[in-house]
Amino acid sequence: MPKLGMTMEEGTVVQWPLAPGDPVVKGELLLLIESEKTEVEIEAPASGFFRHVYVEEGDTVPCGTLLGAFTETADEEFDADSFHAAEDRPEHKGGGSLEVRLAPPDAKAAPSERAERPVPPAARAAARKLGLDPQNIAGTGPNGRVTKQDIEAYAAAREALVPVADGVSLEVLAEGEGEAVVLLPGLGTDVSVFARQTPMLRERFHVFGVNPRGVGLSDAPETASYDVGQTAADASAAVDGSLHVIGASLGSAAALELALTVPERVRSLTLITPFIDVSPRLEAIGEGWRQMAAEASPEALAASLLPWFFSSGFLADDTVRSRALRGLAQTLARVPASTLDRMTAGMSAWSGSRAGDLATISVPTLVIVASEDLLTPGAERIAEAIPGAKLLVVESAGHAVALEAPEAVNEAIAAHLA
Repeated sequence: MPKLGMTMEEGTVVQWPLAPGDPVVKGELLLLIESEKTEVEIEAPASGFFRHVYVEEGDTVPCGTLLGAFTETADEEFDADSFHAAEDRPEHKGGGSLEVRLAPPDAKAAPSERAERPVPPAARAAARKLGLDPQNIAGTGPNGRVTKQDIEAYAAAREALVPVADGVSLEVLAEGEGEAVVLLPGLGTDVSVFARQTPMLRERFHVFGVNPRGVGLSDAPETASYDVGQTAADASAAVDGSLHVIGASLGSAAALELALTVPERVRSLTLITPFIDVSPRLEAIGEGWRQMAAEASPEALAASLLPWFFSSGFLADDTVRSRALRGLAQTLARVPASTLDRMTAGMSAWSGSRAGDLATISVPTLVIVASEDLLTPGAERIAEAIPGAKLLVVESAGHAVALEAPEAVNEAIAAHLA
């Protein structure tokens, strides 16, 4: 199972077009998988003969899991069990362009309601040695069992965090090479909201996905609020040099702060469904969101938020809606209710504070809005207020336009960065 996105931890086998014994031609469709919030076609890397399926259609497995095998010739000696034992080792998990990344502490329920994860003695001993609570670590073993390898990989991921302030380190995921592009996610989400943009960007740029305080593995200081200005300062400290900055929703507020406070470091600015003033509807959604995050499962929370994020046309497709629901639930599970409390407090404090400063922004700016955006309507006015800003209005799309209409968004971003 390839790791196709910054936050992809598992994938679902949707279809095997070939059957064991069929010839394989390099470049033809070998496999269809569901990754985060979209289906991805996997092409055969070489020609040969399909020999064995290890993961059946409909099954979901961690990245790095051996899915199938093919050989160069049809009569080549092949032992499926031996090959599986050799190639499906724990150290292979997380295959792809990024190192192993495990899920953050489980936020599916309040601590008193959370089901205990099975932890064998070896894993428990490793966790005790490293000072970790194994119940806060996602398990890749059968029935969610937390393995020793899970413990060690989680500890390694913690060591890879980037210090941004005294006692605060953030999870910064990086891919590609070239000029730096910084991705700033919105309220209650992580960098997986850019899952449809990252593959395009990493072909030409060094992409840094910055999970803000309290999101994913990032540290969560116990302060009253996570201020937008602090989020911008954290991003500035996390990545050196000049930056192409892309922010979505609340992340666009942090992106604006970067352009206003350190304009000499910002090469370009992309604002996706931005806002300057928090509308009563957005404020109400934030209040309900943090209450449900404390009381309900990520799946229930995702179901309640889905109509606010996507357009009616998008939601009319049952398959697409189900896929988006699963992906959104995975994202929401990485953001605990305490983080939402602090984020919404910071968002409210920032509301309206920069309305008079937009005219001073001098960096090249692209503003992307959606015609059916219920949460940040009127974002076109931000483009009008920023000198020389370009505006893209994506028709028949909702607030999560980067996920709903990736082709239009990616085309506009690529042209802007060029």
